[in-house]
Amino acid sequence: MTSTTHLGIPIQCTFDELGTPLREQLFVVVDLETTGGSPASSGITEIGAVKVRGGEVLGEFQTLVNPGTAIPPFIAVLTGITNSMVASAPRIEAVLPAFLEFTRGSVLVAHNAPFDVGFLKAACATHEQPWPGFDSLDTARLARRVLTRDDAPNCKLGTLAKLFRAAVTPCHRALADAQATVDVLHGLIERLGNIGVQSLEELRTFSAQVAPEQRRKRYLADGLPHSPGVYIFRDARERVLYIGKSNDLRSRVRNYFVASEPRTRMAEMVAVAERVDHILCTTALEAEIRELRLIAEHKPRYNRRSRFPEKSAFVKLTVERFPRLSLVRRVLPDGAHYLGPFSSSRSAEYALAAIHDAIPLRQCTPRLSERRPITACVLAEIGKCGAPCDGSETPEVYAGHVAVYLAAAEGDPRVIVDRADSRIDLLVAQERYEEAAVHRDRASAFVRAAARYQRLLALAGCAELLAARATAAGAWEIALIRYGRFVGACVSPPGAAPRPYADALVATAERVETGPGPTPAASAEEMHIL
Repeated sequence: MTSTTHLGIPIQCTFDELGTPLREQLFVVVDLETTGGSPASSGITEIGAVKVRGGEVLGEFQTLVNPGTAIPPFIAVLTGITNSMVASAPRIEAVLPAFLEFTRGSVLVAHNAPFDVGFLKAACATHEQPWPGFDSLDTARLARRVLTRDDAPNCKLGTLAKLFRAAVTPCHRALADAQATVDVLHGLIERLGNIGVQSLEELRTFSAQVAPEQRRKRYLADGLPHSPGVYIFRDARERVLYIGKSNDLRSRVRNYFVASEPRTRMAEMVAVAERVDHILCTTALEAEIRELRLIAEHKPRYNRRSRFPEKSAFVKLTVERFPRLSLVRRVLPDGAHYLGPFSSSRSAEYALAAIHDAIPLRQCTPRLSERRPITACVLAEIGKCGAPCDGSETPEVYAGHVAVYLAAAEGDPRVIVDRADSRIDLLVAQERYEEAAVHRDRASAFVRAAARYQRLLALAGCAELLAARATAAGAWEIALIRYGRFVGACVSPPGAAPRPYADALVATAERVETGPGPTPAASAEEMHIL
């Protein structure tokens, strides 16, 4: 098979580039007859399956099943399967081992696959038979993507069997319906092959909505490895369009060109992309962190999240004789206490309002002095401030309010929540529900911020954290974190002792200088990932 580059130059595609060729994939087409429509209340009465590869039938499986319950009359009329026919048939628990052996290593195919696969999975769960986790393919769903109303008025199995001239007519018997579905599958694959769908991966993600121009750009994934890493889409002027990460770079990037993209901006991005760069990463965690940092650095126009970590808001407790709270964007090395970060100014304002509702910290901005008192504001008159401005409250008493706030932010937020609950109860009793909802949202904003702050503070206070986890292959993935910043990763070979690799990572990884606030060395989002 050949493809064409954006310069109009034909190139020869390899099987590796195509993924798993459809002609080499083993499919088992299955159909069930049941006593009803729900696995919870119905049983299987017949299983039929056909094993195929490359258009050739390799084997068939068929058996009646005793459902352990009476077959409803209308089901007996529809399928022709009666109670007497299944009376001596094996129960499903006796059938499952043979069926699962027949389907080993295959992709399950069914017409309306969620129905058939759902019954099989439920039967396995009921009888404690491990479900192998098959990939599945729904010919009904695929037909709706491939065919138009001019091709077929609907996507029922009988209609499609006629369209593709199936050798067997569906008749609500399991094996016959499975045989008809085989011909439908082959007919659909033939049509897909004409528009460039050649692999199992492309078949899974195919949508008729993919424009030919988009599909022709599959060559941009050429040379990408099946490894974790970060991919970077660029336009003709080398500008970064979009940054993403994946555990399988080639498969993920190819997916942009063979699968329908419901997000308009992403379809637009693919249309203008001319190159895809990549950065290999040792582990999936490293890929996630690198993606985050690159997005913050380049601020690609098609990325929506993580572009402006510097726009986070904080609630700052100033360093003064009578400290006050204020909203700020930057954390400075000034010894102040910073609560946050908040994802938006609105949530920060809500949290600040919740604090002021519960704790009488001053809200005025002048720098206060005990030697030069000023006139108290209206907040003192309504009991929301102890009026340190006019000398009504001493520094020692005011320090008690500050201590209550710090205890709520760094430990137990109950003082904030209890005050909000009391206010909400009063407002609800007065049927002032909208005002009650405002106080609820304020308290929620503070509690979320305090919980986030405490998690971040615990990680930021750790000078060095070495984390490791075993992989299924017997290797160890090792990550090193300093003051909440990811500084390196490595993977020890399967069966090898991980300690020497961890020691080498510690010795060679990035050194980190800590800073002020709950995010001294990395963004809050990076720390949350860790």
